[in-house]
Amino acid sequence: MERLFFLLSGAYGFLGVALGAFGAHGLKSRLGGLPDGAQRMEWWLTGSQYHLIHALALALAAHLAARTGSTAATVAGFCFAGGVLFFSGSLYVMTLTGTRALGAITPFGGLLLLAGWASVIVAALGLAKG
Repeated sequence: MERLFFLLSGAYGFLGVALGAFGAHGLKSRLGGLPDGAQRMEWWLTGSQYHLIHALALALAAHLAARTGSTAATVAGFCFAGGVLFFSGSLYVMTLTGTRALGAITPFGGLLLLAGWASVIVAALGLAKG
């Protein structure tokens, strides 16, 4: 799992920076004239912020998986990976399409991210005190 989570961390980090830059430079002019343009930019910024943070969280899960071999570390990695897809992904799609109904998916991604952090705590509890 270590290799998979490090690969996902790198890919998510790369995409997070690219999508953040696209939002800052490409979307601002496209959404500026829309009545809900400011709201949609906020969705994009929130999505890219959580995306980047959890790209690093995937690296943390990879490190814990290698160090502890715990199931909790593996669960954390998959929760972070899925959480970014559902949370940030739904915000990106909402921004691009204006389809607010997709906001129903966003909380599921948020729950996965929370479950990932809870799993990090469980994995950390398994580390030897030293």
